[in-house]
Amino acid sequence: MRPDFEPLVRNPHLLTIAGNFWPRKIDARRFPALRKEYRVDAKNTIVAFEHQPAAAARAQIILLHGLEGSADAGYLASFSQSALERGFGVHRLNMRTCGGTENACETMYHSGLTSDPQFVAREIAARCGCPLFLVGFSLGGNVALKLAGELGESRLFQGVIAVSTPIDLARCVREIDRPANFLYARRFLDRLRSRVRRKSRISPELYSPNGLDQVKSIWEFDDRFTAPLFGFGTAANYYATQSAQNFLDAIRIPTLVITAQDDPLVPFEIYQREVFRTNPALTLIASEHGGHLGFLSRKRPRFWLDEFALNWIETTLAGDASLEKRRVS
Repeated sequence: MRPDFEPLVRNPHLLTIAGNFWPRKIDARRFPALRKEYRVDAKNTIVAFEHQPAAAARAQIILLHGLEGSADAGYLASFSQSALERGFGVHRLNMRTCGGTENACETMYHSGLTSDPQFVAREIAARCGCPLFLVGFSLGGNVALKLAGELGESRLFQGVIAVSTPIDLARCVREIDRPANFLYARRFLDRLRSRVRRKSRISPELYSPNGLDQVKSIWEFDDRFTAPLFGFGTAANYYATQSAQNFLDAIRIPTLVITAQDDPLVPFEIYQREVFRTNPALTLIASEHGGHLGFLSRKRPRFWLDEFALNWIETTLAGDASLEKRRVS
């Protein structure tokens, strides 16, 4: 399946940067945000922002941000606005300690931490009683795909979407740490170091800033902090066990995977996998251009990704409704 996408520019770095800084917002007067807290266990509370359309929602969409992002990420804002205008409810989740929630969570997030969105999803499903979709961006996409695989035949979600996703964590971390991606790596590392320093003031027994300035790569950071904190031991084992590529075969619900072949952080070679041809639940959309989360279109709608993904959600809903009708009749 080939996407009808004409990029604003063809340089993947410019698209990536433009996508990050392009102004996007939610019309808060039409769709006010409701802060929701989900206590997943005694020491961790997930903070989300919920918006609902004026009429009864056609479905609910949970959104997961990327590495060192938050519920306020621009790509979540534009997606939320488009979804709300189409009659969907949206839930913008902060992963653990993100979006100023350090005091609400004992531990940080990681690339395979699926228990939190699953907990939140079950709470929303019980409360709202309508179809539920999960959409993850970058690192959030890895979480979404891994969770879809773990759930297998479960119908908690009607469908899952993953965008610009590092399904092979080790390969993608090595790509980020390449000299050509120095600016991205430095930005991520600066934010990760700052997060550890903040957590060290709250939970010094778990987080020590000693030697933090000597950490020069994301791999080193995960080897020193993420992997030991969550019991993975080493970064290599963390990446090997938590990469979504290990769970793609087990996915049984409709799942849309969107990536750009020129993504500077997620090499397209990791998508050259037989599972995308053999698992009928998976649909891979690979545009020639787009950068990393930079799917800005030359023509309207500007946010091509939002429209394409929401069209897929509507098609998936219609298909399920048609199937259910045939079963009843």
